[in-house]
Amino acid sequence: MVQTNYETQYLGDFSHSDDFVGKAFYEPIPFVRMQDKTQRQILAAFLVILRPIARILLRFGIGFREFSEIAKTAFVDVASSDYGLRGRPTNISRVAVMTGLTRKEVKRLRDKIDRGEETVVIKATPLSEVLHRWYSETDYTDQHGKPKQLPFSGEGISFSSLVRAFGGDIPPGALRTELKRVGAICEREDGTLEIAKRTVMPSGLDERLVMALVHSAYPLLSTLAHNMNPDRVSESWPQLTAFTQSVRKSDMPRVRRISSARLGEVIEAFDDLFMAYETLNEAEQKSDDKNLVAVGVFYFEASELPPDVSW
Repeated sequence: MVQTNYETQYLGDFSHSDDFVGKAFYEPIPFVRMQDKTQRQILAAFLVILRPIARILLRFGIGFREFSEIAKTAFVDVASSDYGLRGRPTNISRVAVMTGLTRKEVKRLRDKIDRGEETVVIKATPLSEVLHRWYSETDYTDQHGKPKQLPFSGEGISFSSLVRAFGGDIPPGALRTELKRVGAICEREDGTLEIAKRTVMPSGLDERLVMALVHSAYPLLSTLAHNMNPDRVSESWPQLTAFTQSVRKSDMPRVRRISSARLGEVIEAFDDLFMAYETLNEAEQKSDDKNLVAVGVFYFEASELPPDVSW
């Protein structure tokens, strides 16, 4: 079965969260004010979307504090640029009303955007803060400025004393477990801990993740935002999904293989089309008339969906 969107704004099952988010899921969500049904459905759908995002961020050692700062920045940026009058940015008071942030917070975030510091987060997570202090505090570095090997606990300087000083209310044992999970520290045979790397980001994945987000997630969500915009002047963009729930586990390798081959053929065909336009217009080095166009494909499978998600 294939779904697509038309001028009626119907986007297949994905445009109606009742079709893939159980009603029992979003009803109990507490709010300061009761949102209307549509808002509750949208928030429930976004909770579903945010789970894989949270999974990626946690894998890279990024906690809610950093995510919250980036999310607030995005809200302020969009409210400022998309809702201004007569070509001017939206004023601070209107942005505050739209986003629910204080005027002071809106100004702080707009100043960050103007300085090009959208991704700068002032407050670090306990993981990052403890690693930073381990590298920078004289009590925890040797005469050469290198991080010391630390006993987990005991009298004097230890990993536990480091966490108590700079890790907030996080128990030392929990923080040790997380730092070991991301490969930032290792535990020696005698129980002492030493730093293996300065960051909490898994190695070898950062560039691939950034490319995937920019070339896959961003275009897909931008297409959804375009199609759901009631004020758009151009036609809707294609958004297609084919799915089934009737593939046996033993057939999955074959379905995977066929899907990969056919999707590859589709992308190659579009690549040939786009290359033809690049060849046609290669003499023009720069032009305001040129636009970015992208077509993306993906394959998804799940042996089990969360209880609040149905297709």
